[in-house]
Amino acid sequence: MSLSSRTNEKLAFTFIGLSMLTVVASVLIILYFIISNGYTALSWEFLTSMPRSRMTEGGIFPAIVGTVLLIVFSMLASLPMGVLAAIYLNEYSKPGRFKWAIEMAINNLAGTPSVVFGLFGLALFVRYFGFGSSVIAASLTLGILVLPVIVRASQEALLSVPMEYRHASLALGVSRWETVRKIVLPTALPGIVTGSILSIGRVAGETAPILFTGAAYFIPQLPSSIFDRFMALPYHLYVLATDGVDIEGTRHIQYGTALVLLLVVLGVNTIAILIRRHYRRKLRLG
Repeated sequence: MSLSSRTNEKLAFTFIGLSMLTVVASVLIILYFIISNGYTALSWEFLTSMPRSRMTEGGIFPAIVGTVLLIVFSMLASLPMGVLAAIYLNEYSKPGRFKWAIEMAINNLAGTPSVVFGLFGLALFVRYFGFGSSVIAASLTLGILVLPVIVRASQEALLSVPMEYRHASLALGVSRWETVRKIVLPTALPGIVTGSILSIGRVAGETAPILFTGAAYFIPQLPSSIFDRFMALPYHLYVLATDGVDIEGTRHIQYGTALVLLLVVLGVNTIAILIRRHYRRKLRLG
């Protein structure tokens, strides 16, 4: 290796290392800022009690429950559709204009601003289907929002399965659907779960879509059905930070809410990671 090649290699590794340190340092700074300002608000009452006095007192329990409901229902709506769409695109569709049009639509959806999804959910789910401002309307809107991420992640996971698996199964007389269901899909499942983890973070942090479809700032009770309005951590945090009502008095609640939102996302992601690890271990042992 020549001297110039070694120099270029060292410069490249130095640049990569600095980039990694920059990313890690940025994350640590953000976490320190939120934790140092928000830990004083954390208490059992803050996490489990109902809000009072326009959210300047009491807790954020309804907002926590509302956020968890959004995550669960939006993933129930989007994950099966996204995986099935990826299976069709990867296993059944043939190259051509129709497949190209579908992939272009997915790419365009991935780049569409979230506020547009909010207006779409308002027109379709809230008004046209008559769901009103509700948990189900917001969840379906968020499900469509993260659908492109799930489709793309599932496609990549399916593409990572060696073609030899498919050929061997088909050579034994197994149908294509049985091959996909029993061979390809279980092998690709860890990658699909990875895509769902990325989607969970986006669902939990979006504000604009739920602003149009069901989120409310102050509801001191839990939703009794999926057709009720609800509180959610991101929208609650947005209102606290921009309302202008007793900002200094609610500063600790703002950071405490942000910290709880991070913990909720971390908890749900941890569950998804454990599921992914289980299936990876199962594949290795199988």
